[in-house]
Amino acid sequence: MSSLFTPFDINGMALANRIVMAPMTRNKSPGGIPTDDNIEYYRRRAEGGAGLIVTEAACIGHRAASGYPDVPFLDGDAAMAGWRKVVNAVHGEGGKIAAQLWHVGAIRRPGVEPGGDTPGYSPSGMLVPGKVTGHAMTKSDIEEVTQAYITAAVASKNAGFDAIEIHGAHSYLIDQFFWPGTNQRADEYGGNLEGRSRFGLDIIRGIRAAVGKGFPVLIRLSQWKQQDFNAKLVDTPYELEQFLTPMVDAGIDAFHLSQRRFWEPEFEGSDLNLAGWAKKLTGKPSITVGSVSLDADFVPEPGDTAFKEGNIASLDGLLQRLDAEEFDLVAVGRAMIANPDWANKVQAGQWQQLQPYRKEMLASLL
Repeated sequence: MSSLFTPFDINGMALANRIVMAPMTRNKSPGGIPTDDNIEYYRRRAEGGAGLIVTEAACIGHRAASGYPDVPFLDGDAAMAGWRKVVNAVHGEGGKIAAQLWHVGAIRRPGVEPGGDTPGYSPSGMLVPGKVTGHAMTKSDIEEVTQAYITAAVASKNAGFDAIEIHGAHSYLIDQFFWPGTNQRADEYGGNLEGRSRFGLDIIRGIRAAVGKGFPVLIRLSQWKQQDFNAKLVDTPYELEQFLTPMVDAGIDAFHLSQRRFWEPEFEGSDLNLAGWAKKLTGKPSITVGSVSLDADFVPEPGDTAFKEGNIASLDGLLQRLDAEEFDLVAVGRAMIANPDWANKVQAGQWQQLQPYRKEMLASLL
């Protein structure tokens, strides 16, 4: 297990080990404000040995940003005061924490608060290809939302977070621009991969200019979409390089590559997973994620809103990849809901004491 417990640095953010708590929506922040239960939830994972905690997705300050009840915001005095308490609690345990910046885009449905009757915003008004159900963003909207991301990043830095992570995965707003299935614009924000990447790159450049060179900026990306598990943004390593390199140039320090199953190779002819390819092509640190230490991927069955259950599985394959330096860090999700001290137990060799993940664990912030 030694490779999991060596220090690592991302643009000056010194991490005690290679273990990341993955971001997981919990719907436990009434009014968008982190509570004492949220504070304790994150503190326990820092106490439990996670080197870096990435918060659950937290909405930027835009009227259409939220699509689910009781998710936290990175906007407003009360919310940011709550986040400062979270940050202080994590730092008190010797951990580091990154805020994940989120806008749900077309996934929003009118009636979710805050936002009232505001429809879902997206590049072409589409949640699924070919079906307009929301608001197609104007260039003025694009500028407004870009500024909201920048404002949230600055607020996060001022609240004491060690880094920020831009949520560009899983068919939320930024990913809706990336994916041709939901981006059918005819202007400079659509068309080919370069055009579809423009919105995300504008956000990265704006955030980098606002937070400065020495503050870590990460981005989470995925090929798969909530609407289509088999979707692909890119089909070859060359296309992936064309997708990621501009993000490095714009200011990204590390990539967080989401797969449903981390052990699956991304392209034919190589065993590298998506995080492995990102590191190989850009030279930047990469985080792998996807059913780590569990025997089932997290995507729910049709009609089910809870993460799928999973029993404890071997880490042998993960450790072999980490030893080979395929990727640099490992994000643990559901297994860390079940085991706040997952990292400490693994380091102590207490593998048999790890608890399987069960859906009822989502009912409270343990």
